[in-house]
This record gives sequence, structure tokens and C-alpha cells, in this order.
Amino acid sequence: MSASRTTVLAGVFVLLLVVATLLLGAVFATGFFAVTVAYVLVPLHQHVKRLGLPPWWASATTATVASLVALVPVSLGLYVASDRISSLVDAIEELPETVSVTVADFTYVVDVGIATEAVISTLATFAVDAAAALPELSLKLTLFGMLLFGLLLAHEDAERAMLATIPASYHDVAHALAERATATLYAIYVLQAVTAFATAIIAVPVFLALGVPYPLTLAAAAGILQFVPIVGPSLVVGGIALYQASVGDTAGAITVFLVAGVLVAWLPDVLIRPRLSRQTADLPGSLYFVGFTGGLLTVGPVGIIAGPLIVALVVETAALLADEHRGTQRSLLPDEWP
Repeated sequence: MSASRTTVLAGVFVLLLVVATLLLGAVFATGFFAVTVAYVLVPLHQHVKRLGLPPWWASATTATVASLVALVPVSLGLYVASDRISSLVDAIEELPETVSVTVADFTYVVDVGIATEAVISTLATFAVDAAAALPELSLKLTLFGMLLFGLLLAHEDAERAMLATIPASYHDVAHALAERATATLYAIYVLQAVTAFATAIIAVPVFLALGVPYPLTLAAAAGILQFVPIVGPSLVVGGIALYQASVGDTAGAITVFLVAGVLVAWLPDVLIRPRLSRQTADLPGSLYFVGFTGGLLTVGPVGIIAGPLIVALVVETAALLADEHRGTQRSLLPDEWP
């Protein structure tokens, strides 16, 4: 196939991809998640095939397991949220309108009424939106499973087709970007998921021992917040400490802040991340935070994955560019200092 014909076909493919994105925008996020998850699950799919299963059954098995892994936490989270939101709203409504803080013989009165009203309004809106989104969520989870199955079944053909559109001299660049994407997605999906699960498991006995109300719900929230870079479960720990302080339990607030801060907000990172980080992209936390926040604010939930991924690919491309021109650029510094 001539280079010009390959270029034309690549252009048609990109054009149709853009049109499909515009026409199928409602399920774009579902498709994007399916593609990225399939990318991470390819090694597992190959392992299942090596067990002796035919490609069709290996793809179906891997897709089913992945769909269940995604479905169970989402279902449990929605159930716990719907079951506890009314109780949580009642607890927030019982908080005092103002909190007095005494520092060095000076007493400051903090008005927390506005904050509690905002939280209650947010929780009520979330409950209504979650209930209304259940049918759509079920449909999207079904679509996710079907797409995942198809992508796993045909991933080798898709990879060969993509490489065919790239000149041979740039295959090393494509492989480098693919490796960076794999490492980044592994960090987001596998490392974050394992760390989140460990955080929730550790948080349950810690919150029970400290007498924290709704320990299961708050432990699940701490686990979910592991996907939020830098701040993470410390938001839950800080919220609990502020609640204890607002009801006059200063000693309890300090205890929660110190004990839960170490065991829940800090310990899972120390236990899990060093053991799994060897296979992940070496992306600084600040850049990950920029990608996470920027992606979330720009394109919504899909940006949680797309933001850090595009930042990682930009970093990899910059590294490739630096390697390409290393040794060919003159230093800006003088050869000898006066």
C-alpha cells in the first residue's frame, strides 16, 4: 500500500472518528472508559487465553470480571449513599449555627450556618440526581461491558491497523507513547483502586474505635477520595475533626485528626504505592493534580482519566523531543566563567 493511500485512509479514519464523537457524545465517556480499561486489561486477557480458553471466551470472561468489579462498588456506593443521606442531613441540621473558637484569650465566633445549608442542599440534589440516573447508569454499564468485550477480542487487529497508518521511522515514538499511556492508566486504575480499597478497609476499624458516626459510609468516602490527588482521604478526616470540634469535643477532634490522619490518610499510601509504583508512570503529584483537576473541570467525570493521561503523554513527548535534540544544541551558558 502506497504512503499516499495510507495517509488518505488515516485521514478518513480520523474524520470519521471526529464525526462519531460528535454524534455519539452522550456515550463518549462510556466509550473512553471502555478503551482505557481494555488497554489495562490486555495482559490479563492474554493470561486468560494462555489458560486454554478460546479468544471469544477469554474476552467474554475478562470483560465480565471487569464489569462486575466496576458494578459492585458503584452499586454499593449508591445504596449506602441513598440509605444514609437522610441520617447525614439530620446530623448536619443538629449542628450549631455558630462555633466559638478561643485562642490566646480571644474568642472568635465562626458562622457555620451558611456552610451547613450549602452541604444539605448539595446532598439533597445528589440524592435526587442519583435516583434519576439509575436507569441511564444501568444502560451505560451494559454498553461498557459490550464495548470492553469487543475491544479485547479485536485489540491485536486494532493495534496493527493503527501502526499501519504511522511511518516505520516513527514506530519507536508510537511505542514510547503507548508504554507511557499503559503506565499512566495502570497508575490511575490499578494503583488507585488498590489503594482506595485498602484505605476503606483500614478506615472502618479506625473510625469504629474512635466512635465516629456512620463509620462504614465515611470509610467508603475515604476510599473513593483516594482518586482525588494530594488531598484525598484527608478531606474526610478533616471534616470529621471539624464536626467533633463544632459539637464541643475538642479532644476528640484532635484525636481524630492525629490518629485517623496517620492511619487513614497517610498509611495506605506508604503500604501500597511503593509496591505497585514500579509499573506506573513516574508522573509528579503536582502534574497529576493539574491533569485531574483540569480534566474534571473541562470535560466532566471522563476528565478524571483523560486529564492525567494527556498530561503524561505531553511529558513523554517532551522527553522524546529532548532526547532527539540532545547533544545538538549549544549550551546557553558561557564555556568559562570570568
